[in-house]
Amino acid sequence: MKRFFDFTVSLLLIIVLMPVFLIIALIVLVDSGSPVIFKQYRVGKDNKLFYIYKFRTMKVNTRNASTDDLVEAESVITKSGRILRKTSLDELPQLFNVLTGKMSFVGPRPLIPEEKEIRQIRKEYNVYSVRPGITGLAQVNGRDMLGAKEKALFDKEYVEKQSILLDIKIMFKTVMVVIKRENISEGGEANNSRKV
Repeated sequence: MKRFFDFTVSLLLIIVLMPVFLIIALIVLVDSGSPVIFKQYRVGKDNKLFYIYKFRTMKVNTRNASTDDLVEAESVITKSGRILRKTSLDELPQLFNVLTGKMSFVGPRPLIPEEKEIRQIRKEYNVYSVRPGITGLAQVNGRDMLGAKEKALFDKEYVEKQSILLDIKIMFKTVMVVIKRENISEGGEANNSRKV
């Protein structure tokens, strides 16, 4: 049921939002050149790596690190990237990840392989038994303000309680979080307050 929903809705959204994709692609191209799409290895279901797709919001050749650890974020995020990240529009290409079955709309956010601490905790919590998501329980309960252990505990809770109703609740809450621009930090701005 969940996979059918993911496939159907992602396909419809890609078709409907294609003009938005093209406009954003043009803005990124004019602002900072190519490539327009950024791809990066992430940890997916069964602890296997896959390429995640986003609109590029940082300068080409920026080092591979989580947002928390990218202390130079202020100097590498592009002008268009700042807006895309604040509105979460940079995440739109992940609809293709959902369409192909690498991701779901709701699930634990996929890590970069270098995030070893939380990756190990997630493994212990059986988090990799489900597909990663565009949004998840941790993203609507603190997002960037959470430490690694806190995020992993929310991921564990999601795996244990997952249901269609929970997914719907998380999606609605995600819309509110994005509109209010809550709990967003760049380059470890909130590191001092979220160490666990």
